[in-house]
Amino acid sequence: MYPNLYYVFKDWFGVEWPALAFLNTFGLMVAVAFAVAALVLTSEFKRKEKLGLLQPREEIITVGKPASFSEILINLVAGFLFGYKLVGLFFSKPPGVEPQDYIFSGEGSWTGGILLGLLLAGIKWYEKKKQQLKEPENRPVRIWPHDRVGDIIILGLVFGILGAKLFDNFENWDEFIAHPIERIFSASGLTFYGGLILAAIAICWFAYKKGIPIGHLVDSAAPALLIAYAIGRIGCQVSGDGDWGVYNSAYSSSETGKIMRASDTTAFNEKIARYADYFLEGRAADSTGKEVIVTDRVYPSLSEVPHRWFQGPSFMPNWFFAYTYPKNVNKDGILIPGDRDDHNRMLPSPVFPTPLYEILGCTILFLFLWGIRKSVKTPFVIFGIYLVVNGIERFLIERIRVNRHYDFLGMRLSQAEIIAIFLVLTGLFIILAARMRYSKK
Repeated sequence: MYPNLYYVFKDWFGVEWPALAFLNTFGLMVAVAFAVAALVLTSEFKRKEKLGLLQPREEIITVGKPASFSEILINLVAGFLFGYKLVGLFFSKPPGVEPQDYIFSGEGSWTGGILLGLLLAGIKWYEKKKQQLKEPENRPVRIWPHDRVGDIIILGLVFGILGAKLFDNFENWDEFIAHPIERIFSASGLTFYGGLILAAIAICWFAYKKGIPIGHLVDSAAPALLIAYAIGRIGCQVSGDGDWGVYNSAYSSSETGKIMRASDTTAFNEKIARYADYFLEGRAADSTGKEVIVTDRVYPSLSEVPHRWFQGPSFMPNWFFAYTYPKNVNKDGILIPGDRDDHNRMLPSPVFPTPLYEILGCTILFLFLWGIRKSVKTPFVIFGIYLVVNGIERFLIERIRVNRHYDFLGMRLSQAEIIAIFLVLTGLFIILAARMRYSKK
């Protein structure tokens, strides 16, 4: 696993640059996912603009005005926040504190914050001063939908994080009530569907206000959402962020994490009995032999530890079906013998690497939508298909993932499974309604 870029460069190039430790690999892949989504969405918008399906909108802008107090203040505050955290991360972070934990704490560098805040405020003032006219002018500007992709991505980022945190805290209400401040400001605990729903509402409202047809917006966004999700899951898999599946009792692992086939569940049962404290209390020994809390996934009894039996074809690698996530970013699991690194733990028994399955599945679904998008002429249909295939993919994955379950229509389902069912039904309704509406036209 590569918790951050320090481990990437150490493994790939044999260099040890501690400064790279603040660049979390999951966060990096999320940034790449947003960038790729922007490129895909821009490409689709431009294609629809050439077909005459999307039109520009003329807006009046005022040029030649000096920088306003609010503009300078926004740059000052933004610069202070970045400087306070980033400069503090390099020069003030206490040893042993995770960069991600430091960023979401109240600690930082006041000097760095003040200097960068003043710098950005000065840059804004200078830029406006160069463009200042004796008399400000109102000028008409034609803005195409693809020019607004940057605003759409920012809205998706902000409301996506808010929605993800909101739904995660609803799903873990007891923990939120017990530790509300920590749950709100922690970097962990993000629910994909919560982010998708809230971001979709914000973006559709923005598009409506700017005159972008909602049907063509959501159809263009559907492939972008799939490929962005696949790239984001690369970050989950590479960093080992805990979003893995249940234990695969058809495989066992050695003391060093090597994955082997098992003839029955005997090896799995022996492992959970040996590390009972880990499964029942979330505890494991540290390098000194002292017991420490290493996971929040605890079970009432060893018989309730979730697992499935599935062995893949012999010609495929074992890690495709079972993996222990050594050196994962969460520091979850038991100690790796002889490893004195900060990230020196692996799971006591291999689990299904569900992020890997979603990387492959969503990439295939992206290619499918990308291939049919030109032949589907009815607005909203591509988006309806996206909801159906995404809901099916997520529902299937959730069957082998560890989640909190609820009673729903006589079934025991997780929050994600319930939402996935509604997505499939909503997608089918949208497809039928769109076809009926436009066939009449």
